[in-house]
Amino acid sequence: MSHKRRILLGASAVAAASLALTGCGGGGGGEVDADGNVVIEFAQWWEPELPDGALRGLMDEFEAENPGIKVELLSGPYASTREQLVAGSASGTMPDVLGLDGAWVNDFAKQGSIANLSDLMSEHDYDDSQLASQVAVDGATYMVPAVNFVYPLYTNDDLLADAGVDAPPSTRTEFADAARAITEQGDAAGTAMPLSLETPSGMQNQVMSWLWASGGSMLKDGKPDLLNQGVKDTITYLDDLYQDEVFSPGAFTMKEQDMVEEFSNGRVGMMIDSLAHLTTIREANPDLNFSISALPAEDGYEGERGIPYASWGLGVSSSTENPEEAWKLFEFLMSQDANAQLSSMAKAFPGNTESVPDFLEDDELMAQAFEIYQAGYPANEFTGLPVAEELMRQMDEQFQSMLQGDITVDEMLENTQESWSAEF
Repeated sequence: MSHKRRILLGASAVAAASLALTGCGGGGGGEVDADGNVVIEFAQWWEPELPDGALRGLMDEFEAENPGIKVELLSGPYASTREQLVAGSASGTMPDVLGLDGAWVNDFAKQGSIANLSDLMSEHDYDDSQLASQVAVDGATYMVPAVNFVYPLYTNDDLLADAGVDAPPSTRTEFADAARAITEQGDAAGTAMPLSLETPSGMQNQVMSWLWASGGSMLKDGKPDLLNQGVKDTITYLDDLYQDEVFSPGAFTMKEQDMVEEFSNGRVGMMIDSLAHLTTIREANPDLNFSISALPAEDGYEGERGIPYASWGLGVSSSTENPEEAWKLFEFLMSQDANAQLSSMAKAFPGNTESVPDFLEDDELMAQAFEIYQAGYPANEFTGLPVAEELMRQMDEQFQSMLQGDITVDEMLENTQESWSAEF
């Protein structure tokens, strides 16, 4: 099994957005509308990140193909979606169909709130060979990535040029030099790092991504291995950047969407971020001159670069009162045509291996992203770990203490290793 395929089999993670679950009855409610249609709820953070009306249009197609079923979209930002699904998991009030982040899957599966998709696929004679990846817990699939987003380096080319930098950085040294040069110009910060403890995904997307870009790992035999030299070098590098004051102010409370806003408005020169925000950035500032490229690696590194990525994952409630209707929506979203549409709308790579998005010829940046994707391997070691989000939060707390000078790099890693080991 190749390195790339091995990573994908454990795949997924995330990205950005909310939902209002007010009115959700137990297990999806089994609601029937005035016309006798079964109404199923689809909770996700995807709709706000897609062009206006795009996801609703796809649901209209599903409804046309499946008379008697209506889909109610429960949409909002990622952080709110997570909070509401966590509450729904605890109370047994999950919506029928769910947008999932891979970091949530282990917990929801252990709580019994999401359905065993391996059983559902077997029950419906579903051919899972068309699926690019599946996320399993204890050998059974609980989430299927509907679309996959890589996290490349975004660079504001005008800010780089003003700072005397000719091209996006490819190595850690080049990145540090560019970040300092942009910051010294005085109009923008060199880079940004969202470290909010409320949504600690910055630890996978903006911190450990630097390790994976140089082929490193934070695990050994599936267990925490935070004391290896690669991890220490990565954390030391980021600490040095922080002490050089090249980060946008407010890092400790910044969320990913805050960073995207700062970049869109020209106040940050470089950021590591999801392709899910490409449309958002373009709409926020059509005149922004920016590029995407592979994450910088350690100086002298010539191997394949790990590419941080996240997925819009798809799951089904274990307590839905509309199991057949929920399965039909799952099957529709993972079908060749619908999945091609979804990935095209999202500017992402499809979860169905037979789907072909329509943006590769029409969008130069997306074509570049696909080349980055093909040249490296997807890397997100938090996916599928027990209490993955809590692991990120524990690391985030220690990382912030280190940046403030309260503890050393070694102490930060030793403390995190100890707290993580207790969770395994």
